[in-house]
Amino acid sequence: MAKSVMWKELTAPELVEKSKAGALVVMPVASMEQHGPHMAVGVDTVLCEAVCQRAAEALAAEMPIVVAPTLWCGMAEHHMPRGGTFTFDIPTYRAVLLAFLKSIERHGFKRVFIVNGHGGNISALSAFLPDFVRETGLTIRVTTYFELAQPGMPAILEDQERVRHACEGETSMMMAVAPDLVRAEKLPEAVGPARQTPLPLQVLRHRSYGEFTPTGVVGDARRSTADKGKRLMDVCRDALVDAVRDPETWKG
Repeated sequence: MAKSVMWKELTAPELVEKSKAGALVVMPVASMEQHGPHMAVGVDTVLCEAVCQRAAEALAAEMPIVVAPTLWCGMAEHHMPRGGTFTFDIPTYRAVLLAFLKSIERHGFKRVFIVNGHGGNISALSAFLPDFVRETGLTIRVTTYFELAQPGMPAILEDQERVRHACEGETSMMMAVAPDLVRAEKLPEAVGPARQTPLPLQVLRHRSYGEFTPTGVVGDARRSTADKGKRLMDVCRDALVDAVRDPETWKG
């Protein structure tokens, strides 16, 4: 029976062997935040880890690979007014991520692919990346899985072209991955504005989810289905697999 690809399910000696074999470390980073009236607050963490696990399992026959424990807290100040949310400030988030990376490096791993599952983390990760490369000896790449997979989403979704928040996309994926965390009786209430920011965006400002959505939802979850969710998860897995396999990902 093949060993798990999940760091948390392996023994220390097994992880030492992974590092000696030159394993790629996939590092999920996510959030713990409100997801409207119809879903548990762990959505981003559940989905990001699931995508990473599925991608790693698909790659395990061709390369040594391991999925690090998911960092379940991120940059979520904009969700705080609606309850149920944890957030870091910038210095804390940077310090925690760097501590994770240095721990991975000290165990002999050389390559880390940070896979983000929360929109609020994107700017911070982009800003941190040059420092993390400079402050460690690691080869580091960063992606946001639902942005990476976005080209395959319009053919599946009916009311949107990409993942929004607690929307048709996220709700469908949760129906496929963790249906017990979706409150089906609340779906009629799970609708909000079509997008977070009016387009085109010309002047940047902070807007909390307490200001512009009465439900905590961006998008419309009412047409979510487990079948859509399964197809979306497959698209996300395949996009991450393709990115890991692509030689361009690892150049320079």
